[in-house]
Amino acid sequence: MKPEEIKKMQSPLSAWLVKHGLVHRSLGFDYQGIETLQIKPEDWHSIAVISYVYGYNYLRSQCAYDVAPGGPLASVYHLTRIQYGVDQPEEVCIKVFASRRNPKIPSVFWIWKSVDFQERESYDMLGISYDNHPRLKRILMPESWIGWPLRKDYIAPNFYEIQDAH
Repeated sequence: MKPEEIKKMQSPLSAWLVKHGLVHRSLGFDYQGIETLQIKPEDWHSIAVISYVYGYNYLRSQCAYDVAPGGPLASVYHLTRIQYGVDQPEEVCIKVFASRRNPKIPSVFWIWKSVDFQERESYDMLGISYDNHPRLKRILMPESWIGWPLRKDYIAPNFYEIQDAH
């Protein structure tokens, strides 16, 4: 493939990261032409700050999912670069994979405050710990709940055990 063809297959953020030697991996494009990038947990905070400075000033959503039973957990961020006078803003999707045994990802709360409840929900449902989040605690399940309900290997307690617990 020619360098021009490769450049056409990169989002502007991905091209900028490559130009400045920042490690990431492209996971391809979705049906709308939005590129998905994979970032290592240890690089995520730096790249999040860089993304914000680059112009991705709007965190559209954050979610998380269990990739496979016994496999890694993923935290997904949809970023948008909103500018005045631009009809079609740039968008990028970033996935940060964490090990199931000790799922830790830096929080981006101090960059995009709107991620507050979203990271808390990901913690509550999947057990991903977001380092430096100011209020990381359960948001949907009771504090006494044991386990992470959206993990694929989660074994739901018997209904009567739940009923008797209260």
